[in-house]
Amino acid sequence: MAGITVVLASSAAWLTGCAFSDDMMASMGSQMETTPAHGQSEAHQPGPPHAGPQSNALVVTPRQRSYLDALRAAGLHPSSDLNALSIGSYVCQARAAKQPDQAVWDFVAPLVRNDLHDPDAHLATADYIRIATDRLC
Repeated sequence: MAGITVVLASSAAWLTGCAFSDDMMASMGSQMETTPAHGQSEAHQPGPPHAGPQSNALVVTPRQRSYLDALRAAGLHPSSDLNALSIGSYVCQARAAKQPDQAVWDFVAPLVRNDLHDPDAHLATADYIRIATDRLC
């Protein structure tokens, strides 16, 4: 019986994590604007994609690029641009919801710690929050 409880609890946690991730990505989608891929003009952007090889590269807005560049300039090296943008999105959502600074910190700190594995996660979290607030939100 204990084994079944563990399986059910694990399944519930996994499903909850997926739902949370889907919500997060949906909200990120509302912030992400499409920009032409490198070498394309804006005239080619509307309409269905052309036939041929498709790029899986993450397309970011100038504001998002500024945020990512500022993270790197601060010495932060996220595991991926998508993770960094996700963390920044959480900061912006919390700011928009007028969450207190401590609530933002409490939510973002574990995300930064898990993504960077930085020995000084406290400083990295402060940098993420500051840079997201200044450059992304």
